[in-house]
Amino acid sequence: MTKLLDQALEAARSLSPDAQDDIARVVLRLAGTDDEASPVELAPEERAAVAASKAAAARGEFATDEQVRAVWAKHGL
Repeated sequence: MTKLLDQALEAARSLSPDAQDDIARVVLRLAGTDDEASPVELAPEERAAVAASKAAAARGEFATDEQVRAVWAKHGL
C-alpha cells in the first residue's frame, strides 16, 4: 500500500460508519471489484456517437467560445 493510500484510510477511520461505507464503495468501484454494478453496455448508436466525437477531437474540431456560451445561455447557466 502506498503512503498516500494509507493516509487516506487513516483519515477515513475518523468518519462516521456511513461515510466510511461511501468511501469503500468508491474505492471498490475504482478497483473494479464492485459487486453492485456491472459495466454499462453502450447501444450501437451511442458507440457511433462516441467514435464521431473522438474523431472530431483528433481533427482539432472543438466548439468555439461563442457556441459554448450559447449552450450555457440556452440552459440558463
